[in-house]
Amino acid sequence: MLSTLRLLDFRCFPTLDLQVPPGGAVLTGDNAQGKTSILEAICLLVRLHSPRTHRMATLARFGSGGFGIAGDPWQSERQVRHSREGLFLKADDEARASQSSYLEDGGLIVWMGNEDLDLVRGPGEGRRRYLDFIGSQLSTDYRRSASRYRQALRAKNLLLKQARPRDAELLAYEEILVEHGTVVMRLRAQLVADLSPLAATAQRDISGKDEPLTLHYLPASGPDLRESMLQARERETRLRQAVVGPHRDELDLRVHGMPASQFASEGQQRTLALSLKLAQGQLLTLRRGAPPIYLLDDIFGELDPSRRNALMHHLPANAQKWITTTHLDWLEETPELRELVRYRLDSGHVKDIPI
Repeated sequence: MLSTLRLLDFRCFPTLDLQVPPGGAVLTGDNAQGKTSILEAICLLVRLHSPRTHRMATLARFGSGGFGIAGDPWQSERQVRHSREGLFLKADDEARASQSSYLEDGGLIVWMGNEDLDLVRGPGEGRRRYLDFIGSQLSTDYRRSASRYRQALRAKNLLLKQARPRDAELLAYEEILVEHGTVVMRLRAQLVADLSPLAATAQRDISGKDEPLTLHYLPASGPDLRESMLQARERETRLRQAVVGPHRDELDLRVHGMPASQFASEGQQRTLALSLKLAQGQLLTLRRGAPPIYLLDDIFGELDPSRRNALMHHLPANAQKWITTTHLDWLEETPELRELVRYRLDSGHVKDIPI
């Protein structure tokens, strides 16, 4: 859990200092007032990950030279600072030399937002990121192999774009891709196997109907990555890009045996997206023995009371929940959340709202 959060020149906040009880907080206010930015800051502090951008430089307040985030997740005082000199990380007064070392003893996060619908009807990249975010929180091997695979993939694609790619260098990078891509494939297959029954149960409970949900891992290269790369070599040379490997994997989602992106209604798709994130939280809790922090970005106002109450039933009672919303009308219909501390945001300023 997180009891204090401090920001310096992050997004729209020159400074911010929040004190939050164990249950969490509800952040309310009009759009573009900084509510989602607070959730983003927590995600960065805990997992060095922003669901909104891949470029940390864009997170600094306009006109500033960088940003700072500090807080105490999982009883560990942590700092993340970014400037023109780069990224500086600290945990319990100890500087961490790399992102990997910072994350080794980091906490757990589940982010839930309306953009989660893209997990169902969007391109495969979003579903791969979903698996990567879970895998990186659960396994050092996953985090290391996924990072090294991405680095080798970028290098291979740069070579393929040359007029005459150097075969020896391509082969060297392919060895790295096979080594680490095979690890990613194995761990993704296990993740999907573990997530599938959890997501199916959540789908049934939230919908209140018997809507069988199944998840299937579809490796783009088939079971043998090395053989697939060999067979694809001529096509990759012609297209000047790598076409097989975990960067092309797919997570197949089906309701009643039919592809969810094509045949599920919007209500079913919204329930499915919630179910995937609830399954993520359950799996993190089962594997790590403690619930994650839940960051819920403006989703409750979009749900009917039955789905809202079913969602709350699935969230661990002892998990901290940070919730953003533009209005509080629905809150009185959700007993589990009535006692959460409430803040109102207005142009980067935060005010307490009496309960």
